[in-house]
Amino acid sequence: MLPYEIRVQLRDIEPPIWRILRIRPQTSLARFHKILQKAMGWTNSHLHLFEIDGKAYGEGDFDCDFDVRDYTGVTLEDVFVDGRTSFLYEYDLGDSWRHDITLLGTIEGASGEKVACVAGARACPPEDCGGVVGYYHLLEALANPENEDHEMLLEWVGNRYDPEAFDLERVNRALKRL
Repeated sequence: MLPYEIRVQLRDIEPPIWRILRIRPQTSLARFHKILQKAMGWTNSHLHLFEIDGKAYGEGDFDCDFDVRDYTGVTLEDVFVDGRTSFLYEYDLGDSWRHDITLLGTIEGASGEKVACVAGARACPPEDCGGVVGYYHLLEALANPENEDHEMLLEWVGNRYDPEAFDLERVNRALKRL
């Protein structure tokens, strides 16, 4: 089966933060979650869900106030059927990083790799920065040394954070280690 080419983009962030992945259709949602973590630059330290046609999918032992279906046996080829070309991935249910997952198509003659990132833009927001609103505040504070939060947030991000940084080779090295 030909590999899928999938676009992953964080919602509500401008300019956009995105990745293009090539991935096997037989990939489970559980594995896809791990791939998304590496491709986007997250640390896999928060809860996550997939939302497909209004239904939530996640780990089998997920404990919450709404119905979450076990995603272990669900594959991408199970999801991309009957004309469905997109779904949602949410990481960190507190900060609510919502990613649009869009099937761009299948790739003829693509390499035999299980997964690869072929393009992308911009660095992932730092973990626990407060969602979209907190991220924009962080960017404003880091860009302005006169901002009252500048020094504290600069130290919090380890004295450097470049929102424009994206290293395709680094992402692919991380994906190969999966």
